[in-house]
Amino acid sequence: MRAHATGAASTALRALLESPRRPARVLAAFPAGVYLEVRTELQPRVIAVLRGDAVRLPNAMVINGPMPGVAVGDEAWVGDGCVEIGGLGLRAHRWWDPAPPLGPAEPALLASWLPLLSGLCERSPRRSGLEGNEAAVRLALGCAEGSLLRGVTAAEQLVGLGPGLTPSGDDMIAGLLVALRHLGTAANVARAVWLADWLAAAVTFDAGGRTTPISAALLHCAARGEASGEVLAVLRGLAGRQALEPALHRLLQLGHTSGADLAWGVRAGLAAVVALAGADR
Repeated sequence: MRAHATGAASTALRALLESPRRPARVLAAFPAGVYLEVRTELQPRVIAVLRGDAVRLPNAMVINGPMPGVAVGDEAWVGDGCVEIGGLGLRAHRWWDPAPPLGPAEPALLASWLPLLSGLCERSPRRSGLEGNEAAVRLALGCAEGSLLRGVTAAEQLVGLGPGLTPSGDDMIAGLLVALRHLGTAANVARAVWLADWLAAAVTFDAGGRTTPISAALLHCAARGEASGEVLAVLRGLAGRQALEPALHRLLQLGHTSGADLAWGVRAGLAAVVALAGADR
């Protein structure tokens, strides 16, 4: 007999959850979360079923209670409003937006935060897994110059680079894409949003064959401006909507290097928006 539970789900999953029921498989299983791969017509999709104390990823359904007892390769089902996994049927009882708009932010305000953000990242014991990587340096410089060619060339070298479920190169790109899109929109820097659009198209085109399924799914989320709560909190801090330092410290604590990699991307995106805003003026 199947047990039933409810959870809070990202609106990024709504279309998938409400589509006809289809098979899925367990990609990874941890005490705090289970990752499912769902085969769709266009590309594989990944759903993270997470405990309430886990990092709220943009492609997550969060449940209160223990994770279902499953192993990698186990079958699951997704659709008709439900996730069925390990004898448990999960339905979303509420939704959250993984890409909420920041509202307006003056370029001068964003520029004033850049020294603080850079200093906090430099002093943190948590370091990016690809700190000093030449492609990463070129990516940051290319975006600050508004150069699509340099940006795309460097970003493509970073996709899938580094160990883990979400390689450092992917996390750095994800932070950059989200920052360019949200901060560029908030500061009305059209070139930054344009860069985000084209960089996103380039890195997601064949991400499924170049990095892990979980990381490829998160790159697709970042391409749409969707991010974890920790990244969004830093962006709100930069826009003056909440305290920045506590939000950045929380982000930097994520994973072995994921938080620092994402923070690198946010810092590079912020620097690019500030530089491009100055070029526009």
